[in-house]
Amino acid sequence: MKIVEKSKLWFGLSGIIILVGLGFIFMTGLNLGIDFTGGTIIQIDIGKSFTTQEIREITDEFDKEAAITYAGEDRTQVQIKTKLDLSETERAEIFNKFRDKYSLDMEDLVSMQKVGPVIGEQLKRQAMFALAVAAVGMLLYITYRFEFKFGVVATAALLHDVLIVLAFYAVMQITINTSFIAAMLTIVGYSINATIVIFDRIRENRGFMKKGGSMAELVNNSISQTMARSINTSFTTLLTISMIYILGVSAIKEFALPLMVGILSGTYSSILIAGPLWAVWKSKEKPRARRV
Repeated sequence: MKIVEKSKLWFGLSGIIILVGLGFIFMTGLNLGIDFTGGTIIQIDIGKSFTTQEIREITDEFDKEAAITYAGEDRTQVQIKTKLDLSETERAEIFNKFRDKYSLDMEDLVSMQKVGPVIGEQLKRQAMFALAVAAVGMLLYITYRFEFKFGVVATAALLHDVLIVLAFYAVMQITINTSFIAAMLTIVGYSINATIVIFDRIRENRGFMKKGGSMAELVNNSISQTMARSINTSFTTLLTISMIYILGVSAIKEFALPLMVGILSGTYSSILIAGPLWAVWKSKEKPRARRV
């Protein structure tokens, strides 16, 4: 299987997707949720089952893009998230409309809070810091466990996965919130596991490589030997996450969707990006002079 020989194709496909995503980010920006931009969160106990369409009959008067989710053990509570910084009067007016429609009492107002943009900025910094610490920690570990170039390539593959998921969210304009950050950290851990399996086989085969064998041949054989394991593991994981996405509630779907995209991207990068990139880099090394 000539995977390394087609490395320009694999790198090119990823490059196109990432460039398209970056283009959308610069032109339209990411669709940041209230966790990052700030806004208003209102949670009300309706006391009975309801549809989101019923809720929107009220909330559309204030914000047609407000996020409506079910809450509570029996899904009888509604949580309304809007990026608008509603005044105290507007928030009270919203609840009064619900109170009149569903004959509620003041005790049915579970919570009503404002999320300031300062908290959103702090959350962004914490998210970036967490991803950076995870990447640096993995770079140090893989350098210690294997070699520095393995560490750099693995970190580059992780960056690839993050950018692919961001590109997907930028193009589709899906809301990014705290669940997305948790999913990204999960993706980083999952992706590096598949990459290490391939690197470990490369190191093992390297000891048995015949004199004069090429790096491309070494990596091709190693990937071929581990491909079934990588694909089967990713497929079973993706199947489970897909069921969670299909059957889960809104909050679970927000976590499952980036995981699904990340698993696909992580499988791609582990098989078609990390190994070939290492082979290309190693093949450009100057041969060491023999000692006399």
